[in-house]
Amino acid sequence: MAATPSPPGSPAWWAARPAPAPAAEPRRGRPSLDTARIVDTALGLVDEHGTQAFSLRMLADALNSGTATLYRHFDGKDEILAYVVDRVLGEVDLDDLAARTDWRDILTVTAHRLHDTLRRHPHTLPLLTAQVPVGPHGLAQRERVLSALLAHGLPVDLAARAFTAVTHYVIGFAAQQYGPAAAPDDGPRLAAFYRRLDPAAYPAVLQAAESLTSVSLDEEFAFGLGLLVHGLAHLHPAR
Repeated sequence: MAATPSPPGSPAWWAARPAPAPAAEPRRGRPSLDTARIVDTALGLVDEHGTQAFSLRMLADALNSGTATLYRHFDGKDEILAYVVDRVLGEVDLDDLAARTDWRDILTVTAHRLHDTLRRHPHTLPLLTAQVPVGPHGLAQRERVLSALLAHGLPVDLAARAFTAVTHYVIGFAAQQYGPAAAPDDGPRLAAFYRRLDPAAYPAVLQAAESLTSVSLDEEFAFGLGLLVHGLAHLHPAR
């Protein structure tokens, strides 16, 4: 019985990936294609149209190429999208983490930069939540953060848990607030709805109506992140 192929983006799939193909020789009338150019163009189309509308035909047209050329690099749409997710993670600039003097600052900077990157590419969020991101860029970012945390004295188990807790918080927050299925930010209408509730049944909600609906998403994100990092600090008090 033939083995079931590993889904694109899974650890087994990434482990079996060959090295990126070099750029093809230029062909008359059409520019050469390489993996990086294909993935960059695919990301632009996903940003504009979303993953459901994205197709190989759309990508081939944007590249002034044909789908047969794309199949020389990838087995299909799902493989391209796996590279798109990794390409997004490659935008998170973490090169200066080693120069930071506090592990709490490392986690906070990592979270904000990941959050800002995901907010620029909201259509990729469902792809990011579907697989653990272990492509080349995902692994490189993981290595940078963990190395910086370990260098500041965190035990390896706490460094690992801190990394996963913070990244899960960022991805979950971004998916709920900015992803394709995110509800529109409608604070005034929600506040008005709360105020019309039965005060006998919902006294606390009525009391907190203004606070529940007047905080910006940036403030909400920073507050939740601060609570998380502060809680982690209690597990590793300053020496």
